[in-house]
Amino acid sequence: MSAYTDLVQLGARGDRLTRTPSADPLLALDPATARAAAVLMLFGVLDDHPADTGNAYAPADLDVLLVERSRGLGHHPGQIAFPGGGVDHLDGSVEAAALREAREETGLDPDGVQVLGSMPEVGIPVSGYRVTPVLGWWAATSAVAVVDPEESARVFRVPVSDLLDPARRVTAVVERGTHRHLSPAFLLGGGEDGIVWGFTGLLLSGAFDRLGWTVPWDAARRIPAPL
Repeated sequence: MSAYTDLVQLGARGDRLTRTPSADPLLALDPATARAAAVLMLFGVLDDHPADTGNAYAPADLDVLLVERSRGLGHHPGQIAFPGGGVDHLDGSVEAAALREAREETGLDPDGVQVLGSMPEVGIPVSGYRVTPVLGWWAATSAVAVVDPEESARVFRVPVSDLLDPARRVTAVVERGTHRHLSPAFLLGGGEDGIVWGFTGLLLSGAFDRLGWTVPWDAARRIPAPL
């Protein structure tokens, strides 16, 4: 099967992409007070930066769109994430919210995005959001760049094959007192280009698992989370 076909099937199923109990919105957040949000998990064909791992874990030109959040933000500063944000009262749906936020953050043309489906919402207690991951395919690519430096430090597309490389997969650890939080993490380059972890790492890892794309990796290889 092609990557596109796999993604279409995942979008149609609407599988939950996280497994931890703390990610369950019914357990982690009060539905009456949590704010709805959406993120766009946008896959497509990369034009000018093929995978550099040298291994065919996925088609060399398959990529996913990510943003690096500004370090001046109050929540998750400096983290690498999917474009997205809160659902506005004028948005007709969570899918519309994900596309609007992606356009505002990256400048992409929403008309070029084929929405494949939405996953069940996930609660993020630290920010008080109930987030719906929206899966998309970049049917007609458009230029992307930082639109507002106060929100995003970087907008970029990452080859999926590089993310699947077992040498670039680790577990990020956050320790606060007696509590320890673990999340799948992805090293961009050797880590010098950034680390994808936390909520975004969970979504990516869960998507790869459900797509059947995951290459066995050493989850015992741990690093401190880049807070």
